Amino acid sequence: MDQAFHAQAYRYRAFISYSHHDKAWAEWLHRALETYRVPARLVGKQTRAGTVTRRLAPIFRDRDELASSPDLGDKVAQALRESANLIVICSPAAAASHWVEQELDTFQRLGRGDRIFCLVVAGEPNAGAPDECLPPALRRGGAEPLAADVRPGKDGKSSARLKLVAGLLDLELDQLRRRELQRRNRRLSAVAALTTAVMLVTSLLAVEAMLARHAAERRQKQAEDLVGFMLGDLNDKLAQVQRLDIMEAVDDKAMAYFHSLPATDVTDDALEQRVKALEKIGSVRLDQGQLAPATSAFRAAVPLARRLAEAAPSDRERQIAYARVQAFIGMADWYRGELDEAARAFGGAQSTLERMGVAAGSDPQVLFELSTLDNDIGHVLEARGRLDEAGAHYRRMLERCRRLVLQPSPKREWLEHLGEAHNNLGKLALVQGQLLQAITDYAADDAIETRLSNARPNDNDQRENMARVRAILGRTLLLAGEDERAAGALTQALSTAEDLHRFDPVQANFQDKVGLYATQLGRLRRLRGDSRAAATLLAHAVATLQALARHDPDNTDWRQDLAQAQTERAAALLAGGARGAALADARAASRVLAAQLAKQPEERTLLLASARADLQLADLQDTAGARRLREQTLQRLAGVRSGTADVRLLALRVDALLALDRAAEAQPLARQLWTSGYRDAALVQELRQARIPFPPNPAFAQHLRGALDGAALADVR
Repeated sequence: MDQAFHAQAYRYRAFISYSHHDKAWAEWLHRALETYRVPARLVGKQTRAGTVTRRLAPIFRDRDELASSPDLGDKVAQALRESANLIVICSPAAAASHWVEQELDTFQRLGRGDRIFCLVVAGEPNAGAPDECLPPALRRGGAEPLAADVRPGKDGKSSARLKLVAGLLDLELDQLRRRELQRRNRRLSAVAALTTAVMLVTSLLAVEAMLARHAAERRQKQAEDLVGFMLGDLNDKLAQVQRLDIMEAVDDKAMAYFHSLPATDVTDDALEQRVKALEKIGSVRLDQGQLAPATSAFRAAVPLARRLAEAAPSDRERQIAYARVQAFIGMADWYRGELDEAARAFGGAQSTLERMGVAAGSDPQVLFELSTLDNDIGHVLEARGRLDEAGAHYRRMLERCRRLVLQPSPKREWLEHLGEAHNNLGKLALVQGQLLQAITDYAADDAIETRLSNARPNDNDQRENMARVRAILGRTLLLAGEDERAAGALTQALSTAEDLHRFDPVQANFQDKVGLYATQLGRLRRLRGDSRAAATLLAHAVATLQALARHDPDNTDWRQDLAQAQTERAAALLAGGARGAALADARAASRVLAAQLAKQPEERTLLLASARADLQLADLQDTAGARRLREQTLQRLAGVRSGTADVRLLALRVDALLALDRAAEAQPLARQLWTSGYRDAALVQELRQARIPFPPNPAFAQHLRGALDGAALADVR
């Protein structure tokens, strides 16, 4: 290295180069470096980078989107010239970024190519597309720069930060680690010395032991009150604005306090607070898509909650707390696609509440928890194809929620669950071929969510609920041929999801919704002939969902959403003549969905998505292969044992039959679809090409207008 190099000669210690797709990592790194305090014993040391200072600030990070100009802006170019080092956040998005490549090239041309460092956050170095994470300028450079790696199973955030700090200061990593360890040990020694002194003073002042104990109890009570606020009111307010990052930090502080308490002689109040903390932590991790840490938190809470519940079987709050933890374990199992485990957990929670007796069923809080479990158990039964049993649970949920909202001053969460009950029944109505009833129930849910959102416009949690229901209503209206209304609903849903994602870019659930709604709106744009808008939406959807799937490969929901986006993009690519790219998308989607369907053969959404992907793949294969795949898909659809009147199922069967030149068999199914009011644009186009009459259904259209005009049901008033 050039002996004349000195970091102090530059305005900025480092310049962070990143794709805006990795903005969250850039923000973390910027904060981590600027807040890092160099160990005191290293401050003033002379290295080849100059004199070691207490802080690394300032670090330059471009906070604005770059202009559309092909060249770097003056501000960025100037900052590169004034930066001693360059840190590149490496990911597939960065490897494909024009701006990251320009920033690297500019910095290398300044003659400081040996002052480039990497932080790998996704993808693989030197793997080739699509997983390549190193920008071309780094791959051309020959010698690999120092790289820190925060991917799962690699350095982790703490070690990665130390690696970069050591590189920026030209310190030995082991030396920095030793100093960090010494600093921690000194802190622990100071705490130990203080503890010893306190114990000595306490033993010498035995006469004041009782007073000291009373003072300690007061302090513990004050601490527990503070923790109660952190886990209660503060968490609730943070949840409203979906600040999961702050909630995570708050909950971790609470757990640190609990771990500081003695393992024995723990009060029931402390145990209850610990259960609440673990539940909150698990909930935040669940929303972030971190299933393993979420499950660990919930499982750690189970023995504590069980101990409290068994010690006081008539204590309503303790029984509810135990049932809630069991239900959360079921939710984590559900997200992993483990239906048997989810069913056992939900059943255990239900048994816990039912042991309280019939009288407890009139208690609003118990009634609410039971309605929640009806919802959860209904989902498991529905995924197993047991639709009648699922419907019984959903109807009981609706009845319980209606009883709740008739209470004086009904809670918001009761109204939310009333909307969810309508949503569940709408989904079952769709499976049973009752398209008008499905739209009626979805519209009722939409009216409830809209009312709640209008009452609290800054509640991001509620905005997310409204977007979800609006998207469901939109795609169901599309099935009925109500393209304009559908487009409005899906556009609103996507816009809201994007707003929420911008507000909290690390919230995985928001990213998933952006990808899902972009897929659904992209399909609508394609069917209406707007190929450019469709291509943009679908490229955005696939990129967003691919990033999520890489983040957590065990999350079956994200992989399913990605496969559906790839299926739809394959249709758009085929329409545009890009047959090779379409084939790659269709094959990837078919492979993923087939594997998931093998594990859950009765799950309706998977069945439909898999059939749609296979029929799309058939459109891209040679004649013999296409015929074989269509016949296999048709056989699978015809073998469905429940929900055979599902309009989506019937439409896929018509699609396959027409492609196999079996129009005579398709016609009675088309008449059944016409009677139900189904008028999806894709089916209308296929029937027109086959010269099968499919005129509008005026009676259905009239009933549909009445249902939509009366969407504000008595439940909402």
